[in-house]
Amino acid sequence: MGKLTDKAIQAAQPREKPYKLADGDGLTLIVQPTGKKLWWLRYRFNGIEKTLSLGRYPLLSLKEAREQTFLAKKKILSGIDPHEEKKEANLVFPTAFETVETVAREWFDKFSKDWADTHASKIIRRLEVDLFPWVGAANIAEVTPAKLLTVVRRVESRGAIETAHRLLNNCGQVWRYAVATGRAERDITVDLKGAIPPTKSEHLGAIVDPREIGILLRNIDDYTGSAVVRIALKIAAHLFVRPGELRQAMWSEFDLKSGEWVIPENRMKSRKEHVVPLSNHVIQMLEELRQVSGNSEYLFPTPNSKTRCISNMALLAAIRRMGYEKGEMTAHGFRGLASTNLEQLGYDVRVIELQLAHADRDDVRAAYKRDTSRLQLEKRRKMMAEWSDYLEGLQRGAEVIPFRFAQGENNS
Repeated sequence: MGKLTDKAIQAAQPREKPYKLADGDGLTLIVQPTGKKLWWLRYRFNGIEKTLSLGRYPLLSLKEAREQTFLAKKKILSGIDPHEEKKEANLVFPTAFETVETVAREWFDKFSKDWADTHASKIIRRLEVDLFPWVGAANIAEVTPAKLLTVVRRVESRGAIETAHRLLNNCGQVWRYAVATGRAERDITVDLKGAIPPTKSEHLGAIVDPREIGILLRNIDDYTGSAVVRIALKIAAHLFVRPGELRQAMWSEFDLKSGEWVIPENRMKSRKEHVVPLSNHVIQMLEELRQVSGNSEYLFPTPNSKTRCISNMALLAAIRRMGYEKGEMTAHGFRGLASTNLEQLGYDVRVIELQLAHADRDDVRAAYKRDTSRLQLEKRRKMMAEWSDYLEGLQRGAEVIPFRFAQGENNS
């Protein structure tokens, strides 16, 4: 007779973390935070500790779990590994609850609520294209490191080294979630550390020399392609937001009277609303843009549809048409351009980081910041106005003196 009773099992309540109820002879019930209860059998075969998933309570009763334990023990005494027998005979098809795809989608649904939409769509697409077709139907507890490596190397073989690393990282998150919810014994991705070559560190192209910035701004002003794209690039230099945040900007987010653009949290990487002060130069650009974007809700609609915004490729293609190579300048490069020069001009790095909407690297400090959208807003407003003046001077080819120093401000 084991230690557990049906009454005790039914009374077992979920806790913050999974916990175990031992019945004896290696039979264990895992109680998950969700309230689900799973039977596991721990045993040793040829000196190696193994685990066999038996099923879910109450679909598999206590009596039935003990009967399966008894049969498994008889097989072990006969020299048969029940886990290997199960795999070789293909007798057990994993329940939907235990498959790699189901666990991965459950993990994604739980955590993606805190991600930017673009980030979330990239991750689920990566899993759907590169993971699910190969091991999605397998029991997550039975996938071996070697099998997962085969999946990751399939991505590597097409030259997508960075994607392979990201896939492996996502798999680690899924497997750790499976461990936490009682559907896997360990994170098998630990065994794959160093199994694929490292990615080459490449900085996104960004022009940072002031004279070259002036040339870039004049080239943008002379751009003869789409007027919408031309103005988008000009605004990108002045506001240095992420390309996706800029492209998807909507007129309803702008208040030209107060000189503010409020980017909603669902488009921000940090999932927090972000306020961007607008200089007078930018407001003039927006008024010009009104004349060319028509009645679209987007600032930068596509030529063929007022209900869709331009793509990142539209911005990048324009930069290439102006003669800039991959390593020289990108749509994302305006952020590096601004960050580098603002710091060199003497601005407080903390104010620059706030305007870039970078996450606070101090987890403790970040935990106490509930709303960062208006932190240091007046300092940021002043900095953005002066940055626009600085860019306008560079575009005219003027010999621009770093204005903070010129105003006699201390750089300490």
